[in-house]
Amino acid sequence: MREKIKLYLDLIRWNRPAGWLLLLWPTLSALWVASGGFPGWHLLIVFTLGTILMRSAGCCLNDVADRDFDKHVKRTADRPVTSGRISVKEALALGAVLALLAFCLVLTLRVETLAWSCLALAVAFLYPYAKRFVAMPQAVLGVAFSFGIPMAFAAVTGEVPLLAWVLLLGNLCWVLAYDTEYAMVDRDDDLKIGMKTSAITLGRWDVAAVMFFYAAYVGVWSWVLDAAHKPFVIAGLAAAALQAAWHFWLIKDRTRDGCFKAFRLNHWVGFAAFAGLSLSYV
Repeated sequence: MREKIKLYLDLIRWNRPAGWLLLLWPTLSALWVASGGFPGWHLLIVFTLGTILMRSAGCCLNDVADRDFDKHVKRTADRPVTSGRISVKEALALGAVLALLAFCLVLTLRVETLAWSCLALAVAFLYPYAKRFVAMPQAVLGVAFSFGIPMAFAAVTGEVPLLAWVLLLGNLCWVLAYDTEYAMVDRDDDLKIGMKTSAITLGRWDVAAVMFFYAAYVGVWSWVLDAAHKPFVIAGLAAAALQAAWHFWLIKDRTRDGCFKAFRLNHWVGFAAFAGLSLSYV
């Protein structure tokens, strides 16, 4: 039983929190903006736990969908489902339980949030299969990873204003940046198995595109958050921009280690933006 639990934790990437942190920081940023400051413990706990649960459920679905592809990729060949140590039924059952727990959390929020959560779930389910048909599947992931933003506004105000969608657009650019870095790690393997990724689609323009996406993220958030009149917001986004500049040096030679390191450290980009924004309301 101890070994089985260890495999389940490996399946949901429990020892790699960077994944759910990438989801959490923009969601918390939206909560603070929608609330005009600290949103209260109920919303903070629900959205934090919900983010962890849904990211974990997404890992279960993704590993099942990609199990026949992952065995041909160096980085993913030893995943529990791919290696056969956890069955497809077990992985799907665990994913369903985690998604159900997240749904129970949403039931404690406004009914408008429930409606948006259903749409977010649909987009999350589409992503694993988008990699087979869409030239830039990272854009689908970007929508899925940004849906905490409209959900946060719906939970606080009961509606999703234009501000939320502009924040989502900016965050989508950030997801395109870091997930293209992630795709650059597996480009050689993905080319062999016919997987579609932004790193393959962009080709030799991949590094330039990543930097453009970072710039778009910082630029859009600076504009919509009126950073020019908020010193802490400026400081947070400046820190995010400096990290993005550092990532250029990590990915410019397109090495596996450099690109993977840049991806893994991206949650600090999101944290910098959130820290500046939250401090501006103190």
